[in-house]
Amino acid sequence: MSLKLEWIDERESGIEAGEAGWQELLANLLELAGQSEGVADGLVSLTLTDNEGIRELNRQYRGLDKPTDVLSFPLREAGEASSIVYDGEYETETVEIQGDWGEEDDDGDTADPTGGEPFEELLGDIVISIPRMREQAEEYGHSQERELGFLFVHGFLHLLGYDHEDEAAEKTMFAKQEAVLAKAGLAR
Repeated sequence: MSLKLEWIDERESGIEAGEAGWQELLANLLELAGQSEGVADGLVSLTLTDNEGIRELNRQYRGLDKPTDVLSFPLREAGEASSIVYDGEYETETVEIQGDWGEEDDDGDTADPTGGEPFEELLGDIVISIPRMREQAEEYGHSQERELGFLFVHGFLHLLGYDHEDEAAEKTMFAKQEAVLAKAGLAR
């Protein structure tokens, strides 16, 4: 298994000219960021949206009725064991999966005792506003690829539990982002 990127484009325009290499760029950044953090397996869902789409999510989940550049939705707390949690109209519960997990097949994938295919751990969702990304790239005077990469790696680090609530945490997180971007050739 490996780190995998699921790509969702919610924009009405879909992929535009100049965006053809973005999937490859972000898959590479995911691999580099995963390597730097010791994360070798998992699935990250990325949604590209517009300012209105991200504004709605920002209002719903953060109580801020304004667009932002990137939102991250980790599917588990840092250090927490994998579990499935139902919320909303269902009672919250953790579902334990029974069976002899952990045995690897010939490809190195973890065996599923029910006979099904192995599955990736869902690390979480990242949502990026493409119009906001473009505005910031112009504002900061660098390429759209650099800004997109910055937002994506920033979102990925949030999925892993990193934060920038205080100056020390911000320094740590931003240094990690810049190191990954430099490895990908996207340094400032």
